[in-house]
Amino acid sequence: MVSEKDSGYRKNFSLIVTFIVLISVLFVLSLFLAFNFSKKNIENDFVSAKANVLEESMKPYNDFFLNKLPEISYYNGYLDSARASNFADSLLLEYPFVRNVLFYDTQVKNIKIEDNGINYGDCSIGVKSIYQYGKSVPKDSIRLYSENEVINPVDMANFRALSLKFITFVERMDTTKVPSQEALFSNFTNIRSNKIDYFNIPSVEILKAYKRMVANKLETDPVYQQDMLSFELDPAKIRIRNTRPLLYQRVQVVPITYDPLDTSSDYITGEITLGGPFSDYKLYFISSRSFVKKEIFSYFLPIAALLLLFYGVLVLVAFLIYRNLNVNHKMFKLQYDFVTNLTHEFKTPVSVIKIAGNNIKSAASLSPQEQRLYGKILDEEADKLNGLMNKLLAFTQIENKSITLNRDEINITDFIESTLEAHQLKHPDFKLSYEVGGFSTFITDPVLLGSLFDNLLENAYKYSPANKQRVHITARLIKDKVVFRFKDHGIGIPSSEINNIFKKFYRIQNRYNQNGSVGLGLAFCKELVNFMHGEITVKSVVDRGTEFKIVLPYIS
Repeated sequence: MVSEKDSGYRKNFSLIVTFIVLISVLFVLSLFLAFNFSKKNIENDFVSAKANVLEESMKPYNDFFLNKLPEISYYNGYLDSARASNFADSLLLEYPFVRNVLFYDTQVKNIKIEDNGINYGDCSIGVKSIYQYGKSVPKDSIRLYSENEVINPVDMANFRALSLKFITFVERMDTTKVPSQEALFSNFTNIRSNKIDYFNIPSVEILKAYKRMVANKLETDPVYQQDMLSFELDPAKIRIRNTRPLLYQRVQVVPITYDPLDTSSDYITGEITLGGPFSDYKLYFISSRSFVKKEIFSYFLPIAALLLLFYGVLVLVAFLIYRNLNVNHKMFKLQYDFVTNLTHEFKTPVSVIKIAGNNIKSAASLSPQEQRLYGKILDEEADKLNGLMNKLLAFTQIENKSITLNRDEINITDFIESTLEAHQLKHPDFKLSYEVGGFSTFITDPVLLGSLFDNLLENAYKYSPANKQRVHITARLIKDKVVFRFKDHGIGIPSSEINNIFKKFYRIQNRYNQNGSVGLGLAFCKELVNFMHGEITVKSVVDRGTEFKIVLPYIS
């Protein structure tokens, strides 16, 4: 039966070991896959997150282009140099990438002009004056040209290009439909490299008038005011908003033709074109691989922590199962040993009683000497059975707290002497001695204290060689505590077994236990001391002896 149980235990243990090995392999594999996933995800982020950096960095420009430029049209062509200066100053302050602003004060007429403008059919667009605004522009250079001066060919070319674009749009415009804002904005705006030219957008009625002026000479010779602003932009002043500082170590604006000399594999690079007036430039992203690796680990570590937690839970479950199996196995063994030894303990006196009874029954007559011998045998064996049953019963009662602790005053010297006399009568070769110091009486439960003395003395006698069967008892009062010490010269207890000797049904394997022991003696002592609100400890040296120390509360 035991071998089958051991075999099942070993099989279960092997299954648990196999399970732990399997989940460990899966854990390592999961970590490997999680790291590769993290690495791939961060590498993909390095490519995809560039668009977000571009979007955030270009937000000020988009606001300038979509919201600020259309404000020029609110003036309906009647901007003057002072208002234009205020408008330009606000732009230069709010948008650092705007370097300079040129303000063209223009007119649209129904008569042809010779200089400083363009003619398209019978419609002409001419420049009255040009003003320049910028942080680096000297105050005496704000006004560049007036109506009677010759304009710089470059400035004139910019004006003519946008004027021709918008007047061509007007000439082709379908007057039965209202043009869309997108069409108007695109035809009244000219985007070039690092520059934007913008004409204010007139009302639909004025656009229709322009269309008539292109086709015919009108009788009234109307004159309309138009404002054109030319913005010179500096891409180097774009404020880079690095939305992923832990991914991109450095982001900079460089020409589209920029090609770094250092193409070392120690770095990861990327680029994305700015677009619009900055289409000749790009955002250039560069990070060292060690820098990106930190981001990979910051992404990987939470995943690894979750995997480790899950792995730890599985290992804990396996450990609890193993511990349960181990405890069950030990309990089975203890129970098996207990039943075996208890059976032996009962069987021996029962067998002796049965033999003595048969001898008495079969004898024709018994001499007085034989009567005394058989009577002694029956009495001793009955005492053994009674003592064993009483111990089991008392142990159960103490564990279940079904008995009460009595309080009687005892004379400690008388108590010890009567206990030693009983054991010397039982074992004449047992050498017992004692000493008492510091007190003579105290209040305790004499029955429980007697049981405690009996068990410790019986153990000392049982586990001592024939020539060393002696015990010395000391009883002292120390700091309101009664301290008993039982020192023998027996076989001692191995240090590895010290923590086990007070366990129920536990037996140390040695030659003195070959005849069987229930394993209740010291466990019973431990329960007795606990019940009496004390504590018990032990010191032992193998082959030199053991000393039990019992500390009980002193009540006088």
